[in-house]
Amino acid sequence: MAKNVAQSPLEKNSFASIDQKLAMAKRCSHEGVVAGAKAAVVASIATAIPTLASARMLPWARANMNHTAQALIISTVAGAAYFIVADKTVLATARRNSFKNSKVEA
Repeated sequence: MAKNVAQSPLEKNSFASIDQKLAMAKRCSHEGVVAGAKAAVVASIATAIPTLASARMLPWARANMNHTAQALIISTVAGAAYFIVADKTVLATARRNSFKNSKVEA
């Protein structure tokens, strides 16, 4: 090909570029997992204390909430916190990296 002909977008993606994008994606997902795990721990502690206290002190909760119900409440909140925070972190990191890459290429 001639040197002054513009390259197509497919030709711009070399193996080094694909490896760099893959490494960035792995880093984004790892940051999401770490942030999600931290959020799940905090949410489970913040949920476990009032759930266990109410199951011991309130007559209605004592009569209707067995150990399985208490564990289900705590694990549901922890799982929701994990997935929400992990998703937001991955999206924020990807957005931040896409803005960095667009400024470099432009």
